[in-house]
Amino acid sequence: VTMLQNMQQKVTEEGKRELELFDKFICYCKTSEGALTQSISDAESKIESFSSELKAASETKAQLEADLKYHTASRDDAKATMATATSLREKEAAAYATEKAELETNIAALGKAVAALEKGVTGGFLQTRSASLVRSYVMERAELPDESRQEVLAFLSGTQAQGYVPQSGEIIGILKTIGDEMGQSLSEATATETSAIQTYEALMAAKSKEVEVLQSQIEDKMTRVGNLGVRIAEMGNDIEDTKEALAEDQKFKQELEAGCSTKEAEWEEVKKMRAEEL
Repeated sequence: VTMLQNMQQKVTEEGKRELELFDKFICYCKTSEGALTQSISDAESKIESFSSELKAASETKAQLEADLKYHTASRDDAKATMATATSLREKEAAAYATEKAELETNIAALGKAVAALEKGVTGGFLQTRSASLVRSYVMERAELPDESRQEVLAFLSGTQAQGYVPQSGEIIGILKTIGDEMGQSLSEATATETSAIQTYEALMAAKSKEVEVLQSQIEDKMTRVGNLGVRIAEMGNDIEDTKEALAEDQKFKQELEAGCSTKEAEWEEVKKMRAEEL
């Protein structure tokens, strides 16, 4: 009887130890499963959040790149407009300088011709370069009736008819009229040149400001595109790392659940055996 009692006590004590171990294991199963469930939930939430953020960042980057392309094209267009305007202004300035020099030279020559006529000393004048200039202008460019043109050319060639005194007054009048017209042409050309300069300077000021603003926008967007590119790469890496960790947790949870279920089934068998032994 004593031996049976001792055996029964031994079985009971072993059963208690096994129950303590089983309880600890079940506690571990529940604790680990809870921690894994939370870790899996956190990972899924993180992936969803990062995916949304990644999508938004990619869309923002694409818009910034489109803006950058537009601003760059606008800046290049503004620079091209400035270059074209500068080229045209240089040509206009050169044309004006040529016209101004020619008009001033011809006006001075006419002045000398008129002065010679008024003094009645034309012989020496007719041999000068000024006389040659006036003759060429009257012949090729002056808008005169044919009769007046012929009279002036005859004078400048030294072949005028007799009756010089009355003819000289008429020629002086014609030359003064030509001089006045040249002076008017010079004034108009100068006014046109002044207006062109003002228009050019206003255009250059506006386009320079436009280029400055566009350049600032380009630099800002380039910086933002670069930063977003780095952030997108980081988020992509974080998503991949989180997916790997999630897969490991899910696999471990499945293995844990399977192990715990097996242990529970084994424990049921142990309980039956202990009951039979008792």
